[in-house]
Amino acid sequence: MGLRFENKVVLIAGASAGIGAETARQLAAEGARLALLARRLDKLEGVCAEIKAQGGEAAPYVADVTDRASLEAAVAGAAERFGRLDIVLANAGFGVTGAIYRLDVDDYRRQFETNFFGLLNTIYAVLPYLRESRGQLGLLGSVAGMIGTPATSPYNASKFAVIGLAEAIYHDLDEQGIAVTLINPGFVASELRHVNNRGEVTNKPDPIPAWLVLPTDKAARTIINALYRRKPDVIVTFHGKVFALCKRLFPRATRWVIRRMSKGRLPKFP
Repeated sequence: MGLRFENKVVLIAGASAGIGAETARQLAAEGARLALLARRLDKLEGVCAEIKAQGGEAAPYVADVTDRASLEAAVAGAAERFGRLDIVLANAGFGVTGAIYRLDVDDYRRQFETNFFGLLNTIYAVLPYLRESRGQLGLLGSVAGMIGTPATSPYNASKFAVIGLAEAIYHDLDEQGIAVTLINPGFVASELRHVNNRGEVTNKPDPIPAWLVLPTDKAARTIINALYRRKPDVIVTFHGKVFALCKRLFPRATRWVIRRMSKGRLPKFP
């Protein structure tokens, strides 16, 4: 059996850790050539070194998805080096948490700048190359974009927006031969829940029970299978599938359960 992504050029935004880094490792093992993009050069170089040690090909590109100029320069550099782009995974993101009365508009704006507008910047930067290759675009949504949860409204709102965008541009880009895959993870082992409201990695403990967190390698395997099959959407975790199904079939009951689980645990008004 041949390698499923042999000689495919894949660009991953948000590739320095977590889902992005592990997806890069697995794609390299499947024969892909990787352009890895993120803000932290040291982390990117570490992932690239791992891939090269296993006989793969990967190159690091430093850019911030909220900075359109740096992003476009990095994408252009990757396209020039590899000759084309076949698949792009827009994975960069973080989470702003807190009850709405503990936050302000700037918190929501900062959340959307990365998770939504940063994703849009990525799409526009890679669109000419994917149009030429009739390639694929993977967009990281979340089960949190399907179900509202307490004290995470900025993150929920940004991911609801990503899901709506993906559902619509699926049709727009299909006209140009570009496949769109919306990827909705549930709780996956990553830095996401260890990052503060300004996008900085901290040592804060993971609030999610370990038994409910899917290992990153299993999540990455689901993602690359969905990309290989050019699926329009995929929910990565089993618990995510259960939550999404319950929300669709039993919205009132699901809302009641979430409220009962969180009642009395949220900070009150000052």
